[in-house]
Amino acid sequence: MSADAEIRLRLGKSLLRFNTCGSVDDGKSTLIGRLLYESKALYDDQLAALEADSKRVGTRPGELDFALLLDGLSAEREQGITIDVAYRFFSTARRNFIVADTPGHEQYTRNMVTGASTADLSVILVDARKGVLTQTRRHTFLVSLLGIRHVVLAVNKMDLVDHSQAVFTQIEEEYRKFAAELGLPTITCIPVSAVNGDNILQPSPATPWYRGPTLMALLDNVEVDQTRLVEQPLRLPVQWVNRPSADFRGFAGTIVAGRLRKGDAIRVQPAGRLGRVARIVTYDGDLEEAVAGQSISITLDDEIDISRGDLIVAANQPAEVADQFDATVVWMNESPLLPGRSYLLKIGTKTVTATVSPLKYKINVNNLQHLAAATLELNEIGVGTLQLDRDIPFDPYRVNRDTGGFILIDRTSNDTVAAGMLHFALRRAQNVHWQALDVNRAARSAIKGQRACVLWYTGLSGAGKSTIANLVDKKLHSLKRHTYLLDGDNVRHGLNKDLGFTDADRVENIRRIAEVAKLMLDAGLIVSTAFISPFRAERQMARGLLAKGEFIEIFVDTPLGIAEGRDPKGLYKKARRGDLKNFTGIDSPYEAPENPELRIDTTRTSPEEAAEIIVTYLQERGSFDPD
Repeated sequence: MSADAEIRLRLGKSLLRFNTCGSVDDGKSTLIGRLLYESKALYDDQLAALEADSKRVGTRPGELDFALLLDGLSAEREQGITIDVAYRFFSTARRNFIVADTPGHEQYTRNMVTGASTADLSVILVDARKGVLTQTRRHTFLVSLLGIRHVVLAVNKMDLVDHSQAVFTQIEEEYRKFAAELGLPTITCIPVSAVNGDNILQPSPATPWYRGPTLMALLDNVEVDQTRLVEQPLRLPVQWVNRPSADFRGFAGTIVAGRLRKGDAIRVQPAGRLGRVARIVTYDGDLEEAVAGQSISITLDDEIDISRGDLIVAANQPAEVADQFDATVVWMNESPLLPGRSYLLKIGTKTVTATVSPLKYKINVNNLQHLAAATLELNEIGVGTLQLDRDIPFDPYRVNRDTGGFILIDRTSNDTVAAGMLHFALRRAQNVHWQALDVNRAARSAIKGQRACVLWYTGLSGAGKSTIANLVDKKLHSLKRHTYLLDGDNVRHGLNKDLGFTDADRVENIRRIAEVAKLMLDAGLIVSTAFISPFRAERQMARGLLAKGEFIEIFVDTPLGIAEGRDPKGLYKKARRGDLKNFTGIDSPYEAPENPELRIDTTRTSPEEAAEIIVTYLQERGSFDPD
C-alpha cells in the first residue's frame, strides 16, 4: 500500500462525530462492528482506485473478519469496558468519523452525556420486535438536552420481523411524535439489520418499500456542526497570552464560532475593551482569514489588557455577560450536589467560583416529569439557579455548546462532578450592581485602631469551640477591641432557624454565616465564628469571600472519644441511640482542616491557655497594638 495514496485520501476530509446508544441487546455493538467492516471495505476500494490512477502497484489489506470484530466488541462488553465511553475511528472517501459507543443503562447517564457532548449526530437503536421503549425516550431526551441537531433512529433486527413495513411505520410514527414534543429538528428513520448489513452500505432488496438513504450514505453526507459554526458570530476564547519576545504579544486560542479576518474590529469580554486585529499567526505562517476550528494567535494594533479566560468576539456582535443563570446540571459524582456549596466552574478557558442555589427541580429522564428536589444524586439531572462570583461572557447552550456548556469541579478533590448548560441570564444579574461606598472597611478599621479579621473556629461538637471563642472575645473586649462572636447555637435560634442538619442544610448554614461574617468584617470588627463547619469545601468558600490574611482558621482539635466523653448537651448519647440523625462524628463526617492558621490541641492545652495563644497570635500579626 502506498503511503502517498493513503495521505491523499485522508487529507482535506471533514470530520463527523456521532454517538450510538440503545437498550440492552438492541444490537449496538453489532451495528458498530458492521460500520467498521463496511467502511473498511469502502475505504480500501477508494484507496485502490487512487493507487490505480497514480499507476502505482500495491496490495490491498486482507479482508476484515466481521465475526472476529464482533467477538472483540462482545469481549469488551463482558469485561465491563463499555460502561465507560469507547471511541471508534473509521473513514470513508468523503470524511473521517469518530463514534462514541455509549452505554444505555440509566445508571450510566453521565457516560452517555460525556460521549454525546461533542457529537454532531446521534444514532439511537431500537429492536424492531420491541419498538420504542422507555430507554429510547430517555436517550432521545438526553440527545435533545445536549443540543444534537441530527438524530438517526436505526430500527434494527428487521430480519426478525420479516422486514415488515407495517412494523417499521408504527415505530417511526410513535418515535416522531415523541421527538416533536422535544423539538428535535431533524429525524431520519432507517430500517436495518446490522447482522446482515441491510441498508447499512447498500439499499437492501429485502426492504423495497424503503426509499430513504442508507446509514452510511447519511453519515457521509449530513451537514456537520463545524459548517454551521463558521456562519455564527466570532467567538475566540483566549487560551494563553504568548509573548516570546519584547516586540510580539499574541493571544492564542481555538476559534469556536465564526470567522476572523486581518483588520477586523474585536471586543474583549467581559470587560468590553475594543481593538483591531493586526496579524493572524499560525505555525505555518500568517493568515488573512481564520474560521471555526482553527487554532491561531492574533496580535492587535494597540496594546490592551487581555488575559487567559477572556473571550474575543466581533466588536458589533458581542456575547451576553452575566453572573447568574438558569442552568441545567447533569450530576456525575458519587457525592450529591449540595446547593449553596461552592464549586469551580470551567466554561471555555475561564474558571470561576459557582454555587447552585436554589435547585428548582430535577427531571425524571424516563418520563420527563419535573420533580421537587433539594439535591441531585449520581446521574440525576436538574434545573436550578447558577450563581458566579464574577461576570462571564456566554451564549445560550442551544446557540453555542462551547460558550454555553460548562463543567463543575470539586474545590477540594479537583474531581469533575457535573456538566451543565446555560440557558439564559437572570434579570437580576443585569439589574443588581455593587454600590461603591465612601466609608469602607479600611476606614472603619482605622477608626477602631485594629485590622478586621475573621476567627473561624472549627471542630467536633464538644471540642470546646464556644468556650475558647468566648474567652478570646472577653480578652479582646478587655483590651478595648471591637469584636462580635457568632455562635452556632445562637444563630440557629434566628437567622438559621429554618435549617436542619442534613448535609445540604449544613452547607447553607455555613454559607449564610460566611456572608454575615463578611458584612461584619466590612464594619471593621474582629469577628469570631464558633461552628462545627464540618466540610472543607464550605470553610474554603468562607475563606474565598475574604482577602488574603483576613480569614484565620482555628482548628480546635479534640479526639472524638474525649469530645463524646464531655457531651455537655447530651447530643452524643442521643446520636448513639439513633434519636439524632446526621450528627457529626457519628453518622455524618467531619473533615479536619489540613493547613489551619492555628491548631489547638485540647488534650494538652486548657481553654484559658488556648485563648492566650490566639490573642498573642493576633497581636503578633498586627491585628491591633497592645495598649
